[in-house]
Amino acid sequence: MLKLAIVAGEPSGDLLAGALIRALRARHRDLHFEGIAGPEMIKAGCDCLVPLERLSVMGLIEVLGRYPGLVRLRRRLIRRWIADPPDIVVGVDAPDFNLTLELALRRAGVRTVHFVSPSVWAWRQYRVRKIKRAVDMMLTLFPFEEDFYAKHRIPVRFVGHPFADEIEMDPDRDEARTRLGLESQGVIVALLPGSRIGELGALAEPIVRTARWIHRRRPEIRFVGALANPSTFDLFSQALARHAPDLPCSVFLGGARDAMTASDAVLLASGTATLEAMLIKRPMVITYRAKRLTWELGRRLLKAPHIGLPNLLAGERLVPELLQDDAVPERLGPAVLECLDHPQPERIDTFRRIHRRLRNDAAAKAAEAVLEVALGK
Repeated sequence: MLKLAIVAGEPSGDLLAGALIRALRARHRDLHFEGIAGPEMIKAGCDCLVPLERLSVMGLIEVLGRYPGLVRLRRRLIRRWIADPPDIVVGVDAPDFNLTLELALRRAGVRTVHFVSPSVWAWRQYRVRKIKRAVDMMLTLFPFEEDFYAKHRIPVRFVGHPFADEIEMDPDRDEARTRLGLESQGVIVALLPGSRIGELGALAEPIVRTARWIHRRRPEIRFVGALANPSTFDLFSQALARHAPDLPCSVFLGGARDAMTASDAVLLASGTATLEAMLIKRPMVITYRAKRLTWELGRRLLKAPHIGLPNLLAGERLVPELLQDDAVPERLGPAVLECLDHPQPERIDTFRRIHRRLRNDAAAKAAEAVLEVALGK
């Protein structure tokens, strides 16, 4: 039996890891998985040692309050997997936690793979030296990342993105509205303020107030919110009750992809959801806020010209990014209305080209690479 340890740190990583586990099981019958897991990983057959919410921390400054507990947790996993070594450890995203874990275990003779490259090409490039010591192979979701690692002589494989495999080239808006119980007619704006508590704390109010700003000017527009878990659902519902109690907004626990598909435009936090919105071919406005010190530190370290994945993949500013002090209704609202009133077919064509490039049977490719490293091929 092959024993695989796998660690994810947030809902997007849980989705990727769940798909990877299923693809591994399709290729090798005798497997055991354990690690830090979310619902998708558990559903796929991973024994949950720790729920992934323990790792879901946002921001350079915000993580400091949780740091001692995270260090204790990582040491506990290192002791466990050195005493009873798995055939391979797969860290899925969560680089600040996983790369140190992988480094310690690789030094102890355990093979390691990291799935989802940290943004070393954008900021904190010094991390590439640690990555070279920590991993036997890096699996990247995007083709430009493979080029970066190859230049640094780190074993790497571009596997594509599972979301590009899962999402149809032309998702059906009417079907999504039916699944959500929404009326088929009329304009809908999807609101996605993030998947983590810290993001909701920063973005729930400005996004709700932006929706109110839009509704006062265009009362025919309806809204749909999708939240990743009960905690974020409650925070967003509270923000609605406090700042826009009369807003025509249907709020769902889960269902973010359906909410985006059902919409005509999306207002959302920077992150993996922006990739999904691009693959669904919806115009969007990207926003983000952080604590002031986190923002200032991050801005000084950032080397990439954009933060939104659609813009990074396109190599140009296709999608508006209204961040920090610009994340206010007076800026966000007009940007959303611009998306609705002046659609740009050429932008959707670019989204389609990127979708085709990322559609690569990613879970299968990742599973093949993990098995190669685990079996020493």
